[in-house]
Amino acid sequence: MGLRLLVGFVWLLSWLPFRAIAALGWLIGNVVASMPSSRRHIGEVNLKLALPDWTPAARRRLLRQNFVAMVQMLLEYGYGWFASRERLKRLVRIQGLENLRALDGRNVILMMPHFTGLDLAGLRVSLETPLVSIYSVQKDPWLDAFFRAKRLRFGTGIIFARQQGTRPTLRALKEGYRLYYLPDQDFGHRDSVFVPFFGVPAATIGGLSRMAAVTKAAVLPCYPRREADGYTLVIEPPLENFPTDDIVADATRMNAVIEAQARRQLHQYFWLHKRFKSRPPGEADFYAK
Repeated sequence: MGLRLLVGFVWLLSWLPFRAIAALGWLIGNVVASMPSSRRHIGEVNLKLALPDWTPAARRRLLRQNFVAMVQMLLEYGYGWFASRERLKRLVRIQGLENLRALDGRNVILMMPHFTGLDLAGLRVSLETPLVSIYSVQKDPWLDAFFRAKRLRFGTGIIFARQQGTRPTLRALKEGYRLYYLPDQDFGHRDSVFVPFFGVPAATIGGLSRMAAVTKAAVLPCYPRREADGYTLVIEPPLENFPTDDIVADATRMNAVIEAQARRQLHQYFWLHKRFKSRPPGEADFYAK
């Protein structure tokens, strides 16, 4: 019952203008940011590691802005679940669509890091080209079914659970779906290499270069930019000479691209998850209190 009430509340929020959601998110985000929590601790650690030359006061301001952006993203879920195609197109503009259009007939991977707005951006770009994406199964069966239905509500894509492995995704990519791929979380030591991210060795999966090599796909970096009246999804030109036969070099390059994107809008990156959780042998846990 609680989940259904929450969904009903999000449905009500979906009728609010974007600027009203922004104001409500600013209010709630500032309150949440002021309260001690494990997420605040994670954000403080991440920003101290990534921005060591910033003053503590500047990092605190950035963390507060990040909480606001994260809360705004949560309040905006109703747009993705309930907004019409026309409203979604107004809320999320696309810059660089020509970079995608130029690859008609080619296999394409859209490399989307963890920025606020990534779900709305994925749904929006699926209105331009069929997408395949990978999702994490929810523990609650009703919630899992609801999320699946909302992600697929326009009939413009397919999704596979992470537990299914990469074969169904690769098959779909070869069949003409474009892969909407999020490569920048710490999934542990397995299949990962340690390469710099904001100057810190970070466990980075090599899935992007492996899948691009197997399918001969072009890789287009992209990211959503939250603005006053909606989002702009930026689709950049395809990476040149990617992938190579050096998975470490590829992972290093990928992280450098994501870092450059993040530096353009630091408060909109997911600083509240443990990006530096896995450590090379002999290094201590950054997040231990």
